[in-house]
Amino acid sequence: MNAQRYVGVVGPGEATPEQRRLARQVGGLLAGRRAVVVTGGLGGVMAAACRGAVEAGGTTLGLLPGDDRAEGNPYLTVAVPTGLGEMRNALLVRSSDALIAVGGSWGTMSEIALAVRIGVPVISIGGWRMPAAGVLDVESPAEAVECLHALLWRKDPV
Repeated sequence: MNAQRYVGVVGPGEATPEQRRLARQVGGLLAGRRAVVVTGGLGGVMAAACRGAVEAGGTTLGLLPGDDRAEGNPYLTVAVPTGLGEMRNALLVRSSDALIAVGGSWGTMSEIALAVRIGVPVISIGGWRMPAAGVLDVESPAEAVECLHALLWRKDPV
């Protein structure tokens, strides 16, 4: 039996239309693999990934920076107001089996750095180039999810 996976999708809250398009595809593909999509729960890449997942019948988890569930994007299945501000990035990374980064921002970089530091696999689509090993750069949402499949799902016993 395959264990359910939790995959963090991270990226700019102020995302470009292309980043939102890519994130929406990522969310839909992850939902197709029955992964829970974990985000910071706000807009931009976070909302787009959640939208894609919900449209594909998936589950989304938003770890919000503030104290109010109402601050979350409308595509959250579960909204957790952490009250941690940017410190929720560590909670997101620790809650995820892997990360897919879409685009780049300082918050995204902090999540990537934490993930690499603790051994959580990171796949990046159109993000900032990292100066050290630990981040796999890919060209498309499909390639990102296939790489995760090889890393996560194929490890499960049949």
